[in-house]
Amino acid sequence: MKRVAILGGGYAGMAAAVELVDAGLRVAVLEAGKVLGGRARKVPLDGRALDNGQHLVIGGYRDLLAMMQRVGVDPDTAYLRTPLDLAVQPDFHLRCPAWPAPWHLAAGLARVKGLSWGERWALIRAVLGAQRARWVLPTDCSVAAWLHLERQPTRLIDCFWRPLTVAALNTPLELASAQVLFNVLRDSLGGARDASDLLFPKVDFSALFPEAAAAYVERHGGSIWLGQTVKQLARTGERWRVNDDATAFDGVVCALPPHRLGMALHRDLAEELGVDVAALESWDYQPIVTLYLEYHRAALPQPMVGLSGGLVQWVFDHGHTHDVSNRIAVVLSARGAHSELPREALERAVAIELDRAFGWGQPDWCRLIAEKRATFACVPGLSRPANATRAPTLWLAGDYTAGDYPATLEGAVQSGRKAARGIIAALQT
Repeated sequence: MKRVAILGGGYAGMAAAVELVDAGLRVAVLEAGKVLGGRARKVPLDGRALDNGQHLVIGGYRDLLAMMQRVGVDPDTAYLRTPLDLAVQPDFHLRCPAWPAPWHLAAGLARVKGLSWGERWALIRAVLGAQRARWVLPTDCSVAAWLHLERQPTRLIDCFWRPLTVAALNTPLELASAQVLFNVLRDSLGGARDASDLLFPKVDFSALFPEAAAAYVERHGGSIWLGQTVKQLARTGERWRVNDDATAFDGVVCALPPHRLGMALHRDLAEELGVDVAALESWDYQPIVTLYLEYHRAALPQPMVGLSGGLVQWVFDHGHTHDVSNRIAVVLSARGAHSELPREALERAVAIELDRAFGWGQPDWCRLIAEKRATFACVPGLSRPANATRAPTLWLAGDYTAGDYPATLEGAVQSGRKAARGIIAALQT
């Protein structure tokens, strides 16, 4: 039986592992952390099982949902699914009814609340224009530049386009790729009716897929090694060795974060493989800050509400999803004014904004989790590496590899599956 090493136990690595064991290969996953999931993982904190970042999924992420079902996780149980419902205070509200496509989108745009007739028409004109162009720009540009060309009003940008862009691409509006935003809109607003649904996780992100995938891999003869930092990868003839271990592997899927590829691929090996490690390390990376707060009394009318005009971007109510009443998660995506504040000052500022918006007072408990390199900056014209390298039995996997999506769980799963299929093809020749 051929042996394959998976370097990294995030969503890309675990998707590759499942694909490989289903092809009859023997897999070993090496993960440096104590839990699986990578940048979407469980974090034990003060006796609570939290996530290192609050995320949600859209219904158009078909590969992720299919992979979850494949390893025994029922998406209908693991998620709270709602039709697209974007409420941004003080008064913006876009909700698509559960009608067949494209009428759900048409109804949502026609009924959007909180906009003047001119602003509503500007939004409809921009979305329909992108649809008519089949969601393809002649030349990629920043979202800000595209919005300028589309004559989008400032208020509409602040209450809709800015929070949407930073949530989808984790990149400031002025830097974010309009074409990648189009790709996301194409597969959500422009897709089937349920593609634009919002899926709110009801379990932590390690349980959502990676842990179930690990159990699936082990049932099929594979192994999961936690606490195994990959420090060196070497080729001996046609086989590979990790960290000078005696075990030889017939193939490798390198699912490490892009800024850590240099840990495994030393300079000579990277050059031999055609992987520009220095370029990946020089990319701009964007953070995600999540604050978890618990109150004596706090509740939202729906699972997620946005705020505009301040530091807070999106507010999530765990009473809707985790059966934990009075726990709130606040997401601050990408770099912004909040990035300059010390931790305690940021916590105070967020609590003040929440009190001003919802009247909750001061929290009884608050913790902040910062993922400093949560995603690559999704800028126009970014040259992302292919999954394949010059070695037929070593493939890259991760949400940063070439693809339509920004750094998302869907992109990670798609990349992991593609890398696994490349290894399978190489070992069958």
